[in-house]
Amino acid sequence: MSEILVIGHKNPDTDAICSAIGYAEFKRRTGLPEAIAARCGDTNDRIDFVLNTFGVAAPKFVADVSPKIADVMQRKILSVRPDSTAAEALRLMDEKNLRILPVMDGEQKCRGLLSLFKLSKFLFPAVNRHPGRQNSREVLSSLAGLAQTLDGQLIVGRDAEREEELILMIGAMGLESFAARLDKFPPEKSCVIVGDRWDIQNIAIREGVRVLIVTGGITVDPKTVEAAHKKNVSVITSPHDTATTASLCRAAVAVRHVLNEEFLCFRENAPLAAVREEATASGYLVFPVLDSEGRTVGILSKTDFLKTVTRKLILVDHNELSQAVPGADEVEIIEIIDHHRLGAMATQQPILFRNEPVGSTSTIVADCFFRHGVELPKPIAGLLLAGVVSDTLNLTSPTTTTRDTEILRKLEEISQVNAREFTEKLFASGSLLTLKPAPQAIATDCKEYAEAGVKFSVAQIEEIGFEQFWKRKDELLAALEGYRARQAYYFSTLLVTDVATQSSLLLVVGDEKFIRRIDHPRREPGIYELRDVVSRKKQLLPYLTHCLREKEKGLKG
Repeated sequence: MSEILVIGHKNPDTDAICSAIGYAEFKRRTGLPEAIAARCGDTNDRIDFVLNTFGVAAPKFVADVSPKIADVMQRKILSVRPDSTAAEALRLMDEKNLRILPVMDGEQKCRGLLSLFKLSKFLFPAVNRHPGRQNSREVLSSLAGLAQTLDGQLIVGRDAEREEELILMIGAMGLESFAARLDKFPPEKSCVIVGDRWDIQNIAIREGVRVLIVTGGITVDPKTVEAAHKKNVSVITSPHDTATTASLCRAAVAVRHVLNEEFLCFRENAPLAAVREEATASGYLVFPVLDSEGRTVGILSKTDFLKTVTRKLILVDHNELSQAVPGADEVEIIEIIDHHRLGAMATQQPILFRNEPVGSTSTIVADCFFRHGVELPKPIAGLLLAGVVSDTLNLTSPTTTTRDTEILRKLEEISQVNAREFTEKLFASGSLLTLKPAPQAIATDCKEYAEAGVKFSVAQIEEIGFEQFWKRKDELLAALEGYRARQAYYFSTLLVTDVATQSSLLLVVGDEKFIRRIDHPRREPGIYELRDVVSRKKQLLPYLTHCLREKEKGLKG
């Protein structure tokens, strides 16, 4: 499986979604057709507003990029039905050089595995030396199944579809000896195999055996057929000689009687690393792979674990594994396009890493189109415009650069969208504090960071005014503390920004010694006023890391 996912960070914001779509379009237009825009979190009302405005579908949702069973399994399933004969299964196994076949029902569910080893033991059983046991000559089949297995014809058939137990008898002895032997078995279960011995045929019919199989492709005499009708004896002709016919009869059994009903199966989205040990330690050679509804969608063999998964990643709007899609450390990262601080990330080989001090990743992506002279479609220009105005608060954020301004003007021309008017509609399109439960609101745009040996989270909500915040402050603080505790963070913060007044309120929960280092005006316990602070990246994060260092100094002092 080969694909290149262009993907933003967990809990993606507008810039992450728009830059992923935009950069995937750029890569496809510059010779990388397998580039696909992806996301590892849900969209929100503002992102949906942007996507709907420009008529672009949301990126493909990918919860985890670690190699999955679906990446290496065999999707073309060679199988037989439960009512298929063993002969059909053997033919398929021989043609495809297989040792095991799945047995699938009409709903594409696996009913068991058919192994060549178990089939051979059934078809060629050890001779039972105990008196009265005839396992080597017992056949479980229908007459129709027998005729099909022999490539023969059912000349006279009574209850031909009924499955039953039959006892094979070879008519290769003198008439008196055969008659004496015939008396030892119940005629209603007897299956007599004979060539052109008319005397044996006639006595078998006279005694009312269940079925007479005439071998060698011989045409049965009409009088014999008539006599069989009268005695309710079924007649099958076989094109094979008597020895071959006898050996083939046991292969007429339906495979549901000889399959292994115990087997190990896996879900298609299960990580390879999670099932590798269980699979390799098991005694099974192949494993049915199921979808969410229990249908078999593939077959996994032990050798499939040796396959290489060729999925690759291009990260946009972040460069830290702690913020990346789960499994990013298990696949190859070939590019990073970002505008944040550099985090700790090691790659197996040199990669294209474009990191610029601009206000939005969408600015960098748009510049790629302009710099390389690649046509920028109008809807993509609209998306990149939305990414720029979202991250720079329409060029009012302290992270804004002259490059953002230049790029935004070009995007306005191509998309024919007024940035100021669009910004007003964007921030009015969805208030997290109005529409979402507190636990979801505080985690929608949340990022994890590591500094000074501790991990912490910084979330941000952009609103028009603080009215909704003050109504819900208590439940927001409680939700933030619950989130911090579950993730075992040293502290967690939420920056609520009023885009109209360009100021913010900061909620902080966690280590009390750290919180005492915050010297902004405190409005209430755990709530601080941050005037003129609107940027998580350029203003809040440096301040928090400064407080961490000061706290460390205080401890050492």
